[in-house]
Amino acid sequence: MSTEQSNNLATSRRRFVKQSTWLAGGLLAAPFLSKANYFSGAADTIKVALIGCGGRGTGAAQQALLSKQNVKLVAMADAFRDNLERSYKRLTAPENTKNNGGVNIAERIDVPEERKFHGFDAYQKAIALADVVILATPPGFRPIHFEEAIKQGKHVFMEKPVATDPAGIKRVLDAAEIAKQKKLNVVVGLQRHYQYSYRELFKRKNLIGDITSAQAWWNNDGVWVRKRQYGQTEMEYQMRNWYYFVWLCGDHICEQHIHNLDVINWFKEGHPVKAQGMGGRQVRKGKDHGEIFDHHFVEFTYADGSVLNSQCRHIPGTMSKVDELLIGTKGKIQCGEANIVDYKGKVLFQFDKNSENDPYQTEHDELFAAIARGEYKFADAENGAHSSMTSILGRMATYTGQVVEWDKALNSGLDLHPKTYDFNAMPPVLPNDDGYYPVPIPGVTKYGF
Repeated sequence: MSTEQSNNLATSRRRFVKQSTWLAGGLLAAPFLSKANYFSGAADTIKVALIGCGGRGTGAAQQALLSKQNVKLVAMADAFRDNLERSYKRLTAPENTKNNGGVNIAERIDVPEERKFHGFDAYQKAIALADVVILATPPGFRPIHFEEAIKQGKHVFMEKPVATDPAGIKRVLDAAEIAKQKKLNVVVGLQRHYQYSYRELFKRKNLIGDITSAQAWWNNDGVWVRKRQYGQTEMEYQMRNWYYFVWLCGDHICEQHIHNLDVINWFKEGHPVKAQGMGGRQVRKGKDHGEIFDHHFVEFTYADGSVLNSQCRHIPGTMSKVDELLIGTKGKIQCGEANIVDYKGKVLFQFDKNSENDPYQTEHDELFAAIARGEYKFADAENGAHSSMTSILGRMATYTGQVVEWDKALNSGLDLHPKTYDFNAMPPVLPNDDGYYPVPIPGVTKYGF
């Protein structure tokens, strides 16, 4: 077949899909009519839109552009124009004009001014221009952005957590079902699923017999703080300093510790049925620290009675540890050591750490390879929702000091989000006259179920 014939065939296919989708209409079009599923290989450009132009979004866009497929960034969106411009400058910086493993990233960026969108509705405009969307805004916006991407029939890479409250989890789960029916690939940035050592450990998890307990840690110094600037509205301040507000971040048990909780769920092949724990604020208590805790310790119980003891802490000068340990009837899986040992100390399996990959890159490589081949291969959204809900369950337990059951929490309808998304609107939590935000008090804070 000549190049001209091949191009005509690709054009006809795209025209047919577009017309068919118009006829189908609605959120749930027939799966085989989704335009996003049609790629004929290297000749087709996979158009990408970046929604959320902070550090993680910029990194995810770069990883997408470094994949071996014919990928092009065609649209960018962020609530703030300065975030978008900073991201664009980083992606088109001189070091990116050089080949990175044979890829010139800057040549894969085609985002003129008319395809740079900012504001609360920017995501809708950018999504409409792409085949694949990268969702990397603060997590509180993930449910509405994911819903829109699936409604528009797009493949998705979205960062974790996928929601910050049970109402958001339900929205993601509902959209995930539609994504499956439309055969839209969805990858969630729980990158340990794409890390070679974890994959090899999972393949051999039966070597330890039945998993009876587990431990997980995310203990380190903490992250950035963005101070209030003169003239900011309350909404803008909270969005700029989003890590410290539950409706936007979910607390650090959701934003970071989710990675460790997700590993335990993965190896247990299920999620907890209840949680109880303790937490609070010892050192991170300033006005710019919003409402979140600086430490959580949670006991998660699974349906078979096994228990996960999890801890996460943001306190400088304390023990730093990010790891997972699974205990079985025959031995232990030590994820940080990438090995499996029995109770006599014999190493049953040791992963060669020299063979480790960059899982952040692999998740994009595998996603875009599947899309280029026209394959439906990834349906991570449900798992992402369950792991996000696990972290939310833990937060609800530490905030209240009560035993919180999975089903009651998930079906509680708890929605932490503002009714209106506007920079002049009031966010759901406000400071007192002294500038401090209300902080949950175990034994006093309740969720009404």
